[in-house]
Amino acid sequence: MTISYHNLANGLRIVHVNAPTQVAWCGLAINAGSRDERDGYYGLAHFVEHTIFKGTQHRRAWHILNRMERVGGELNAYTTKEGTMLYSVFPEQHLGRAVDLLADLVQWSVFPLEELDRERDVVLEEAASYRDTPSDAVYDDFEDLLFAGTELGHNILGRKEDLERLTREDCMRYLKTLYVPDNMAFFSVGPESPDRVFRMAERAFGDMSHAMAPRRRSVPQAVAPFRQEVKIGTHQAHTIVGARVPDMNHPLRHAFMLLNNILGGPGMNSLLNVELRERRGYVYTVESTLTLLSDCGWMEIYLGCDPDDVKSSLRVIERITARLGQELLPARRLEAYKKQYCGQLIVAADNTEFMAMRAGRGLLYHGKVTTIAETIERIQAVTADDIAHAALYLAHDALSSLTFK
Repeated sequence: MTISYHNLANGLRIVHVNAPTQVAWCGLAINAGSRDERDGYYGLAHFVEHTIFKGTQHRRAWHILNRMERVGGELNAYTTKEGTMLYSVFPEQHLGRAVDLLADLVQWSVFPLEELDRERDVVLEEAASYRDTPSDAVYDDFEDLLFAGTELGHNILGRKEDLERLTREDCMRYLKTLYVPDNMAFFSVGPESPDRVFRMAERAFGDMSHAMAPRRRSVPQAVAPFRQEVKIGTHQAHTIVGARVPDMNHPLRHAFMLLNNILGGPGMNSLLNVELRERRGYVYTVESTLTLLSDCGWMEIYLGCDPDDVKSSLRVIERITARLGQELLPARRLEAYKKQYCGQLIVAADNTEFMAMRAGRGLLYHGKVTTIAETIERIQAVTADDIAHAALYLAHDALSSLTFK
């Protein structure tokens, strides 16, 4: 596997990961998400992600839908608070078909009114139905509270009143403002030669010329820790406890990655799963997630349990995070944690989708793709002091919580 880079004259960055696979991926990583919406337009980033498939100057929605599926491939997208991924997976011989389609979408989408209104109903239903899954909704509401009053403090799906009035012109303006070469990275994973991939990208995207508009982003102000409960009448309580942490470029970022895995990673032997489920039987499930953006981050611990066990579970979490911040991990335990996490990274890297998304995000936010070997080297360099310093961000007086019950 080799990684090759190329820049187009218009500023579009390109990365190709040459890998011996029959299934290839390509896409665009776009530095535009829900934090780039203005008040009154909440949900626009996600709405554009949906409606960009609904017609271009060259293709109707039906043709877009079938372009990759007729050869066994897929076309998809998703939106986060800070980014959008627009991508395709396909049998490797159809790379040219996928590149042309992606280029058509970002350059020539027209957002037909009839299709726009039809898709608006779909998005409104999605925004309404997520409340039916409290284990998902509690994450969104917690983050809204954690970033209240800032550009990150609103749901990616948007507000009903905003979604109902979004227009074709709003979508076109968003596309022409943020889906621009300087704000995107093209990624490809497959067996094609780098030179051929670069030539395809040049033909498809080389004529894009509109420049990046001034960025409105600002570092979100800190919010005082909170402890809130919302009664929704469910049998199981759903709780998020967490805190703000530094951004994706902070020197402790790899310590946070390791700490997150130690606390509530996918292994059944994570500290919180052992303490809360295996030893005490308090929770049905517990997991920890880490989100790092360009200028801030946060760590969240989710637990699903009987409503009567929420307070006890929170006390256990506070004791564990406090101990990690006050007592250095013994060398043998730290090495065991590193070995497990690095092994998980190696297993994940065997997935082509993981490789592709990692390539796109890496080029977009860091200007290069960090290999798994490089990440493992940095994880191995994490010290017990680093873990203790990272854990201090989860001290009792810094933690916030939200419970649905």
